[in-house]
Amino acid sequence: MKLHELRPAKGAVRATKRKGRGTGSGLGKTAGRGHNGQNARSGGGVRPGFEGGQLPLFRRLPKRGFTNIFKKQFNEINVADLNRFENGTEISAEFLKEQGFIKKIEKDGIKILGNGNLEKSLTIKAHKFTKAAIEKIEAAGGKVEVI
Repeated sequence: MKLHELRPAKGAVRATKRKGRGTGSGLGKTAGRGHNGQNARSGGGVRPGFEGGQLPLFRRLPKRGFTNIFKKQFNEINVADLNRFENGTEISAEFLKEQGFIKKIEKDGIKILGNGNLEKSLTIKAHKFTKAAIEKIEAAGGKVEVI
């Protein structure tokens, strides 16, 4: 059997219900919407979370925590992920973006983390490095440049 020969089992797929096609269809006249309520109208219904005027759950629950507006945003990259590049490559945020390694350069730049091992000697230009990352890059014969 090949991929293009696959078919659903007999009786596994039902025909879609055609609403508003006469009383004989079982979904004629009101088409399953009931009689003249808010939900029977086009565009009718209530917003998500609305509980008929009762104080909604999201307002009854206590608020917790806060958002730190001074939080720094970095693209975090592990040392092991840099093994895909050739020896002697100069790695910067722009280079990683060109290669499709990262989608966008975050506000505060690139941070290199020390997870995994590095076998290549690379020159890495980034905004931040962990101590473990610096040790592993220099042990592999590479250079670290803080932008």
